[in-house]
Amino acid sequence: MLKSMFVKNWFFVGIAVMVLTAFYLPGIGLFIKSYKVLNIAIFLGFLVTGLTLNTSSILEQLKNVRVLLAALLSSLFLFPALAYFLARLFFKAPPDIAMGALIIGVAPATVASGTVMTAMALGNVPLSLFICVLTNFSCLLTIPLILTQLLHFTGTSVDLPVANMLFSLTLKVLVPTLTGQLLRPRLALLISPYKKQVSIFNQTIVLMIVLNAMSSAADRLLGSDITILWLFVFMFGLHVLILAINYGLSRLIRLDLPSTAAFTIHVSQKTLTISYIVWAEHFYHSHPMALIPPIVYHLTQSVVDTWVAHRFRRAAESHSVAMQLDA
Repeated sequence: MLKSMFVKNWFFVGIAVMVLTAFYLPGIGLFIKSYKVLNIAIFLGFLVTGLTLNTSSILEQLKNVRVLLAALLSSLFLFPALAYFLARLFFKAPPDIAMGALIIGVAPATVASGTVMTAMALGNVPLSLFICVLTNFSCLLTIPLILTQLLHFTGTSVDLPVANMLFSLTLKVLVPTLTGQLLRPRLALLISPYKKQVSIFNQTIVLMIVLNAMSSAADRLLGSDITILWLFVFMFGLHVLILAINYGLSRLIRLDLPSTAAFTIHVSQKTLTISYIVWAEHFYHSHPMALIPPIVYHLTQSVVDTWVAHRFRRAAESHSVAMQLDA
């Protein structure tokens, strides 16, 4: 029983191990960053994503213009503004917390997690994939734009090389993903039996990101007034708020129950990988603790959205039973 529990929750056990390693052996995390281990792993992660992402089923979703606009506005514009200003309101210091909230805010939707949870909720998986592809490609333009505009609006003096940021995101996200898509017709059948291994590889990348981020911030965290518990409370509240907003948007644009599940869950989720790319290249030295909020948000959404998916699943099953009785 203990073994099965460990296998089921190995990722969360891994998070705990990475945190402890970061505090007691921070050199390992710094080694990963110094020798570009994570850069290579992230490139391979997006390459594999391109190889495994079946985009043929999402083309019909392009006609849902209202869904397209609502997903973009909520995920890439409304979310970062809410995250940043609420974090500035609740955390007077250090500024890394608000910056971290902004970094996770501008990130696109998760690639795998949102789709998996949509399927768990008996939701509209093609729509979920559509949201994933749409936000991940659009963020290449919106991340530099939203970061610079919000920071300028609040008078925060951070000199962001917008052109370099755009080029870096294109090189590390778009290029490997499109390369994977081009290779997919030849390699998809070879990779399909290894879906579980691909999932483990992607989660391992997240664990390395946690190790690297915690290693760089360990000393500051120990001397900070901000407790991880309070940060979890804030991120939990933020995620619940975003879920409620996206559920309301889905009802406003009159989506059916499966599409409501896909929209509510996937638009509310954020990817840690692109958050790491932005932080590592532009905020690592000026805001060393700024990746801690994205990590906490990632853990929060993993737990909360599992419960939300089960709620949607029960609603879908009840609706199905009602339809059969009416027939």
